[in-house]
Amino acid sequence: MGGDLTRRKFVTAAITAPFVLRYGARRLAADHVVVVGAGAFGGWTALTLLRAGMRVTLVDAWGAGNSRASSGGETRVIRTVYNGNALYTQMAARAFTLWREAEEQWKRQVLFRTGAIWMCETDDSYVRRSIEPIKTVGLSVEEMTPTEAARRYPQMGFRDVRTAFFEPEAGYLTARAACELVRETVVREGGTYKHASVHPATTAGGRLTRVVLSDGGTLDADRFVFACGPWMGQLFPDVVGRRIVATRQEVFFFGTPAGDTRFDSGTLPVWVHVGERLVYGIPSHERRGLKLADDTAGPEVDPTTQQRVPSSEGTARARELVAKRFPALADAPLVETRVCQYEASTDGNYLVDRHPQLENVWLLGGGSGHGFKMGPAFGEHAAAVIQGRAAVNPLFGYGRLKPRP
Repeated sequence: MGGDLTRRKFVTAAITAPFVLRYGARRLAADHVVVVGAGAFGGWTALTLLRAGMRVTLVDAWGAGNSRASSGGETRVIRTVYNGNALYTQMAARAFTLWREAEEQWKRQVLFRTGAIWMCETDDSYVRRSIEPIKTVGLSVEEMTPTEAARRYPQMGFRDVRTAFFEPEAGYLTARAACELVRETVVREGGTYKHASVHPATTAGGRLTRVVLSDGGTLDADRFVFACGPWMGQLFPDVVGRRIVATRQEVFFFGTPAGDTRFDSGTLPVWVHVGERLVYGIPSHERRGLKLADDTAGPEVDPTTQQRVPSSEGTARARELVAKRFPALADAPLVETRVCQYEASTDGNYLVDRHPQLENVWLLGGGSGHGFKMGPAFGEHAAAVIQGRAAVNPLFGYGRLKPRP
């Protein structure tokens, strides 16, 4: 992708054109906005608002990329295959450009372009429907036979794979590190960061005027943005409640043989197994081992108190798939594990909308396991909506979300 100006203009227009409303030269530079949550959604939104001239205070209860956060952990996949959803493909393509611009500013790599191999045991329509939207944004997906895929990646097993696809621009991002880099950038460019938990406090005339911090302090602001991930339903039990819930997700890292680089970044691509369950993985990054995670939504949990120890059932499933897709790692030791969570909306789409009762409060969330990659593009869109430069996209609107039973 790189610096292709024509493609960049196209992707930006494709994202914003369907729902942009221009408000002339109206300026909100004097407005003070409090952004609650320093994960991918909150951090990038705060930075974009700051760069638009607003005064920004970013607040997080445990810190950017902390171990409880949905944006925590070492790595996240970035890809443009999205079941034929053109908007998400456009946002992902835009995110590629913005991540690379951020890397240039930070002088640090956070995006690793390994490509992604999609291995479909069952219905491959999730990938096949994505081919045209991906071509539209100037990217590509290559279909391969399982035999061709095995020839390209002999360290992998393709037993029972019916079709395979390779997405060359895909790869992974360093999640925790990127969250902290965004937070540092907010502060360096003139924003304020506070390490505290937040509770809405004073309302008047359909507006929120103040929030209370866990240290006993308060923050007054003109606008408030809540991008608090799996805690959104706890902060707004009546308005959000079970429209967004935290689901338990287990992640495993398997040790590779001594001196064996076949499973390292640069040799192995990101991989996605499409079968009875959708399982994905990331090559060994910074010597952590081969990563495997099951995308199937787990049971609902409390993100603050859940014990982050993987289940025996999840571990057994992970070992079975590793043995099938990476035969040389069939007996590999489990060297690390993580238990994180998705902040799952009822339909898997994002929430970028105004609070239904408080006109100066915005709710951002519903990452649903696929939001991290979008961080800078999501922040760009959310900031435009918050500033009145774009309308709420119906796909991200509050009204379409129904609470779970």
